[in-house]
Amino acid sequence: MALIHVTVYEDESFDRAFSRFKKLCSREGILREVKQRRFYEKPSDKQRREKQRRIRKQKRLAMKRAGRFN
Repeated sequence: MALIHVTVYEDESFDRAFSRFKKLCSREGILREVKQRRFYEKPSDKQRREKQRRIRKQKRLAMKRAGRFN
């Protein structure tokens, strides 16, 4: 997990600083990682999930390339 720092400026409201913090957290994927670590995941299940993610990514890229070149 990454350590996130948000500097609150003098004339900045708390809401604005908090929204910047939430944006940084989502960009770093912290909430996604926390949700995944909520329960133990067997290594075989983790490998299966990662493999499925890679396959979906390859299919998405192939569809994108096919759309551009046709």
